[in-house]
Amino acid sequence: MAAKKDTAPKTVATAKKPGKVESLVFFGTPEFAVPSLDALVEAGRRPALVVTKPARPAGRGKQLQEPPVAERARELGLEVAQPEKVRDEEFLARMEELAPDLAAVVAFGQIFPQRLLDVPRLGCINVHASLLPKYRGAAPIQAALVEGERKTGITTMQMEAELDAGPILLQEETAIRAWETAGELTERMAKMGADLLVETIDQLEAGKLKPRKQREESASYAGVIDKSQGKLNWALKADEIYNRIRAYTPWPGVITHFRGRPIKILWGEPITWESAPIGETGTYLGLRQGRIAVLAGGNTILGIEELQRAGKKPVRSSDFVHGEHLRVGERFA
Repeated sequence: MAAKKDTAPKTVATAKKPGKVESLVFFGTPEFAVPSLDALVEAGRRPALVVTKPARPAGRGKQLQEPPVAERARELGLEVAQPEKVRDEEFLARMEELAPDLAAVVAFGQIFPQRLLDVPRLGCINVHASLLPKYRGAAPIQAALVEGERKTGITTMQMEAELDAGPILLQEETAIRAWETAGELTERMAKMGADLLVETIDQLEAGKLKPRKQREESASYAGVIDKSQGKLNWALKADEIYNRIRAYTPWPGVITHFRGRPIKILWGEPITWESAPIGETGTYLGLRQGRIAVLAGGNTILGIEELQRAGKKPVRSSDFVHGEHLRVGERFA
């Protein structure tokens, strides 16, 4: 998921001149950004405008659904703008007329043109869910879990035209907890990001920030997650599959096939075996401490604890084995 980038335009870390932040515009879209919006309001930094994506069709009925940030902003009585693209002339002209002191950006989901970056007097501050320059891009939390990282963190940075490449302002580390999924880690890091954003703005006003340039030779990228990444490859080692289960929970989930039908693995982890089994990967070896033991790559074993057929309720592994009469030697495809 995370690919190294060898070369990139060099940037110089320069601090914006300190000054009072009297007018602020907030850019954000998903649930991850909501705590940051709340934190700004609670800190007395009520945005003059909240910018988020337009409502999109969602669910089986394809009903229009507002982004979480739009819903929360309206609950707070804030003005909301939902441009199709932030590079649209009408929106850019509105921003130039508003002329905010600062823009705070949290998981907004669009690239800013230079014209927009130049509008706020004190620049644009972005909250990113990784310890930059590691895992620039759209899915840093999932990337950290897939790679088996033991720590991650939040970075606030001064935005520039290149994706997530601007000077670092503040960073806060956190250990990735055992068994923590992307959903759980995202919720925890959203609160961390909110607190760090407020602290960053406070230090900006006080003239205490010391931006530092990112090391391009250490940069890696985490692209957008799609459903195909949830397809389970049993040639991977058990710990690699385990990392993907954590990374892709709750979405898109890890999917395998059994008896020709898809099934989602809701939880599973590596387990030990007295002697290394020999056989094809994906082979069912039997129940082990209430778990479905399946041969993975490198003669490692994944112990599946909970599964779910499409349209059915989740089931514990022992119930699945008895209900479907699994036979040792059958394979998960």
